[in-house]
This record gives sequence, C-alpha cells and structure tokens, in this order.
Amino acid sequence: MDAVNRQVSAGKRRGSVNHAADADLAKMGYESKLPRSLSMLSILGLSFAIMAVPYGFSTTLYISLTDGQSVTVLWGWVLVSLISLCIAASLAEICAVYPTAGGVYYWSAQLSTREYAPIVSWIDGWLNLVGNWTVTLSINFGGAQLILSAITLWKEEYVPTPYQTVLMFWAVTLVCFLVNAFGSAYLDFINKLCIYWTGASVLIIFITMFAMAPEYRSGDFVFGHYDASASGWAPGWAFFVGLLQAAYVLTGYGLVASMCEEVQNPAREVPKAMVLSVAAAGLTGIFYILPLLFTLPSIERLLNVASGQPIGLFFKIVTGSASGGFGLLFLILGIWLFAGIGALTASSRCAYAFARDGAIPGYRWIGTTNDRLNMPLWGLVLSAVVNCLLGLIYFGSPAAFFSFTGVATINLSCAYGVPILVSLIRGRKPVAHSAFSLGRFGFVINCICIAWICLAIVLFCMPYSLPVDASNMNYASVVWAGFATISVVWYFIHGRKNFRGPPVPADAEVTLKGEAPIPSDSDKTLDPSDTEAQTMSKVQ
Repeated sequence: MDAVNRQVSAGKRRGSVNHAADADLAKMGYESKLPRSLSMLSILGLSFAIMAVPYGFSTTLYISLTDGQSVTVLWGWVLVSLISLCIAASLAEICAVYPTAGGVYYWSAQLSTREYAPIVSWIDGWLNLVGNWTVTLSINFGGAQLILSAITLWKEEYVPTPYQTVLMFWAVTLVCFLVNAFGSAYLDFINKLCIYWTGASVLIIFITMFAMAPEYRSGDFVFGHYDASASGWAPGWAFFVGLLQAAYVLTGYGLVASMCEEVQNPAREVPKAMVLSVAAAGLTGIFYILPLLFTLPSIERLLNVASGQPIGLFFKIVTGSASGGFGLLFLILGIWLFAGIGALTASSRCAYAFARDGAIPGYRWIGTTNDRLNMPLWGLVLSAVVNCLLGLIYFGSPAAFFSFTGVATINLSCAYGVPILVSLIRGRKPVAHSAFSLGRFGFVINCICIAWICLAIVLFCMPYSLPVDASNMNYASVVWAGFATISVVWYFIHGRKNFRGPPVPADAEVTLKGEAPIPSDSDKTLDPSDTEAQTMSKVQ
C-alpha cells in the first residue's frame, strides 16, 4: 500500500491527470514516469496515423494490381478490415485488464502460467519490438521513395540511385526523431491533427479524381474485375497473396498499447481507440479505393513506372498535369509524415518498456526516461539508429530490403496472436471480467484471429509474382529468421540467467482454479543476479 501511495504522490508532482491510473500501474509492478497527457482522441489519431491508409495503400499498390486487380484491391481490403477488427477487439479486451506500455509483451506474461511466463514474454517481446522497428522502417523508407518519385512527375525516366534513396531515408528518419525528441509535449496535438489532415486529404482526392479524370472504368470493372495473370500464381491463390497490401496497412492498431502509460484513463480509452481506429481506417480505405478504381489508367503503365512508385504518375494522368499530380501527392506525403512520427513514437515506447525489464542490450539506459524531455530518449535513439542501420541493406539487395514489409506484418501478427492464443488456452478466464469484454462472441472472434494469423505467416513469405528471381524474391522468412536468431542467442547469453519477465504482483495475478498465485516482487528478495532495470522499475 505504501508503494501505491508513493506512486500516486509521484504522479501528482509530475502533473498526471489521472492519479488512479498511476496507482493501478504501481499495482502491476511499475513506476509511472511519463506524463499522462494523451486523450482517447489522440491515441485514436496515433493508431490512425500509423496505419496511414492512403499512404500505405499508395506505396503498396503494385501488389494488389499484380495479384488480382479490382477484386483484390476492394474486396481484399474489406475482408482484411473485418479480420483486423476482430484482432483489435481481442487485443482491446486484454488491454482493458492490463493497460501498460509493455503491451502484448506484458499481457503474455500475465496470461501465462508461472512456469512459462518468462519465455513466452521474451518471445512475444522480441516479436513485438522487431515488428515495431520494421513497420517504422518500411513507413519511412517508403516515404523517402515517395518523395523522390515526385521527380518522375516531370521526368518519368528518373530512377533514384541507392545512395540517394538511403540518404533521403536517413533525412526523413532524422525529422521524425527530432519531432519525437523535442516535440513530445505536442504529440497530443499532432495525433489529433492527423485525423483532420487524413480526412480532408481523402475528401479532396475523392472529389478531384472524379471531377478531372479523362475517362472512367465501369461498375463491373470496379466491383467484379479479376485478373491475376501478371502474378504467375493460380487465380485463387493470387488473391490471398495480394492480401499483403491490406494486411500491411492495417497493422498499426496494436502499437498504441505502448502509449498506455501516457493516457489519462488507459483501461478505458486505449481499447476504445484501438477498435475505433480500425473501423475508421476501414471506411477511409473504401473512400480512397473507389476513386482510384473508377479512374484507373493503364495498369501496365503503372506497373512499369521506373521509380517503382506509381501513385504520382497515377495522379498526373488523372489531373492531366504534373503540378496537379504533385498537389495530390503532397497530401499523401503529409499523411506519411504523421505515420513516420507516430510509428517512431510507438517504437521508442516499446523499446523502453521491454528494456526496463532487462531484455535489451543496454537496458540500463534504454529502460529509463529523460526528465527534461518527459519521454524515453534512449529508447527513441535506439529505434532510430536500428532503422538507419537496417536501411543499409538496400545497398546490398533492394529485394531483401522490401521484404521488411512482410517481416513487419508477420512479426506484429505473431506478437498480437500470442496473448490471444494464451487466453484461449486458459479458457479466456483471465479476461472474463474485462471492461471491454467480447462476451459470448469472444471465443469465436479469438479463433478467427488465430486462424488468420497462421494463414498470414504463410502468405506473407510468398513472392507476390512468379517466376521468382533475385529481384522479386520475398526474403521475409530469411530476415525474420535473422532477427529470431539474434533474440535466441541473446536469451542464452543474458536472458536465461537474468530475465524473469515483467513483474507479476500476486494481487494482479488471475489464476485458474487450483493454481497458486505468482508471488509479487514485494513478497521476495531480489538476488544480486537480478538486472538493474528490474530493480529500478519494480515497486519496492
């Protein structure tokens, strides 16, 4: 009780809006060190920003145009939106019980039995962290490519060199880093602004394209045309391979769990924001997809664009001028900027939460916050540096680098699936009293999530077209295996002896009948082998 009172007092000194949230966090084993300055609308905006529907859809347009065209683009989007809504609802149900920055990593430990909590949380923590890093990487690298593709509006034969692309990527990563480091006090405003910018952009693009298009496709084409001949896959299988586009775009909703310790009422607001953001993204996607399909120019011309990013040329053809095309492209670039900033925000919090339990090399620094900036500065530095280093892969193999799109989707899908699966295995009893309960539909919804994730792992290791060569090979499985190897090696070097997983207080443990509660850290004495991060972060 004294520990809880100390946390509430610390929250008052720090200016927290909701002292009860600080007390709840203390009961879960952590000290509240971040200002609770974000509202539900802000978290919804952050999730919406990371998904960045018009931007993410535009930069991966070549996938669905190759693997089925209209049917894959439109109905694939509807299908994945519904599945994503199921996953978001499943995660929201768990988040309402355990609202911490650790997110899926913490939930996996809490939902597991005492014996398996450390290893399950270790695996899920690395899946989630790598997923955060790679989705941030793919967003900002795609943004760099999109900026350079603007040159092709006036010079269609222009192809950026690897040096130009990587340097632009580093530049945009630096911008996102600086905004996060020195503008953390304005994140609430930035996240809300994203909602209005995206909504206005989609409306402007919708009106402009229908008003200025030189010709229109028929309704039969938009709602029923299917052609997967360019993919080389069997027609039915090509549709599923093409779902990578929608699945990649609709991945960011789970990342916002890392912001729980900066929200006024996280147990209520974060779950709500997760689900609403997916619903809003699904509707936004439909309003963005329809004008694209109705005004779609020559598909062959779009797929053969030299820069590899056809959306600028698309806008140019529809508006009839390079200036008009750039005007619409500028709106997409604005959406990208919100996405890049938001993804790096979530990555920094994810690294911070995982490090404070001693799981990451350099945890003594990464698992701390900067009192002056009121944010986890070293977690932000680590995330930005890792992204910049991974960008160097582009020099060796552009095809291998592009696999990060698949890697991000696979890792985040797996990370989301672990706590859902553990909850199912334990009969959903740990979430029986969640404030965001799925009720009698919970079992079916959870099963749909797990089935989709298992399929997604297979699908997103596939090349999007055949025949396969070095230029179009999907290296997602190779890159994923590389990260998995690093995490396994680090576990045997460090984790096996020092990592105990998140603190699991006895009064927060949800046990099954006949199971003994997991003892809290207040009930045991820390031995010298415990990591400094655990000692600093746990409530003494």
